[in-house]
Amino acid sequence: MSSPGISSAIARRGLLFVLSSPSGAGKTTLSRQLLAREPDVVMSVSVTTRKPRPGETDGKDYHFISRAQFDEMVRDGELLEYAEVFGNGYGTPIKPVHDWLADGKDVLFDIDWQGTQQIHARMTDDLVRVFILPPSAEELRERLVRRAQDTASVVAKRMAEASNEISHWAEYDYVLINDDLDQCDRSISAILDAERLRRHRRIGLDTFVKRLRKHL
Repeated sequence: MSSPGISSAIARRGLLFVLSSPSGAGKTTLSRQLLAREPDVVMSVSVTTRKPRPGETDGKDYHFISRAQFDEMVRDGELLEYAEVFGNGYGTPIKPVHDWLADGKDVLFDIDWQGTQQIHARMTDDLVRVFILPPSAEELRERLVRRAQDTASVVAKRMAEASNEISHWAEYDYVLINDDLDQCDRSISAILDAERLRRHRRIGLDTFVKRLRKHL
């Protein structure tokens, strides 16, 4: 977390913090850990047309909607980004994102490369992109099997899709290899802390500097 004091009191605009990875590489675990320790980070809750998985809560993990509702949101321009993944629609409602940024909150996205490209096209200056790589193909397969959320055929499909996901790694600002969860977690915190200090996001600096110079 940022150090307390005058520096942290300077008003800033929030940022869009994207974590992407092939399914099973750890982005969901890392997202939850980041949210647990960072009060100024909020999770962007996507809409999706897929069925809830065991333990998922509507409105917390996703907003589960019908295909007709999803298509209407796309048509009306209500989604910042959207994509088709394994036959299901996913998208990010745009209004809460703008509200959070203006309030100085950082918005966390657990999305794929397709959604990231769309956000980059619309909100480049606000975006920070992090890609999470698994340490090996074997480890990725084991993680997918261990979590026991998908059938064998779906695991095979996810492995096939992983190569395509990983091919987009160079489109991201930062790339981390998740061979040590704690180290990867620390790296994400370091990235977030540094990006929060970028001059264009610290909208209160101009006032601070003017006041400082006035008393010199």
